[in-house]
Amino acid sequence: MSTDLFVGIDLGGTKINTVLVDPSGRILNQDYRETQAREGPDAVIERMLDAAFRVMAGANVLSTQVRAVGVGAPGPIDIRVGMVGSPPNLPGWFNVPLGHRIASALEIPTFLENDANAAALGEHRFGAGRGTRHMVYVTVSTGIGGGFILDGKLYSGATGGAAEVGHVTILPHGPHCGCGRRGCLEALASGTAIAREGAELLMRGVPTRIAELAGGDPGRVSAKMVAQAAAEGDVEAQEIIDEAMMYLGLGMANLVNLINPEMMVIGGGLANMGDVLLDPVRRTIHRRAFRTAADAVRVVRAELGDNVGALGAAAVAMAAVK
Repeated sequence: MSTDLFVGIDLGGTKINTVLVDPSGRILNQDYRETQAREGPDAVIERMLDAAFRVMAGANVLSTQVRAVGVGAPGPIDIRVGMVGSPPNLPGWFNVPLGHRIASALEIPTFLENDANAAALGEHRFGAGRGTRHMVYVTVSTGIGGGFILDGKLYSGATGGAAEVGHVTILPHGPHCGCGRRGCLEALASGTAIAREGAELLMRGVPTRIAELAGGDPGRVSAKMVAQAAAEGDVEAQEIIDEAMMYLGLGMANLVNLINPEMMVIGGGLANMGDVLLDPVRRTIHRRAFRTAADAVRVVRAELGDNVGALGAAAVAMAAVK
């Protein structure tokens, strides 16, 4: 078997997705398991290592046949030293030298990257962004993240913290965000924001299909329920979706003016809404961004699905040793 193989590890708060791939991004073997983050960093890193060993062993591949390992991890991280700071969904993590620990245990060069940046590189190399030179990737799910491909290369910033598009301020006195600030794009257009607005309708006693779907319990309201209610013709639910997509479009229009990309790739759970999400974003871009930049950009849905993080991590490894 080829010695030009790569391992990609996508570390999340609830799951670890690990793949062994060839240079074309073809998955040769895969391991998908729960993170069990509550057990702390040492236990999680052991699971990551076990997953890496298993994808190699399952494909009859020796570690000497793997050129590099890429790891996508939630921020904040410092890619210069391979350090994970204190991600909110990984309790007990504080300045963990994840890159060094993976590299030492596997005896394979290992490269750490912010998970959203890694996903951007994955979509650029293997997914919807293939062939583009200037691409913006945005993931819209529980939160909002992103990554920039500029002149064909991932732009990470000075420490790896670039493209935190979910924390661009849209409304200075808007809703509180999980980051501790107010009015971030994430607080206005994420799945969490949509669910919050739906729950508020229930708490105000507004008659809505959302209440039926949630069994009358505001704590059970999800973005998926709000979207379903909107699709079934519920006016209040549709207003929530419309407002969230308007704010998302404003954020994307700002990025179009700032980056002038040829393509904007939208991923994450809310991208499953398809044109219900994409069309309002496209319209807002054309209303708000400069005409030449708006005309130049295509807004498309991501292609790599649940494997975007792991394939993106593998792409990070490939880019590092090219």
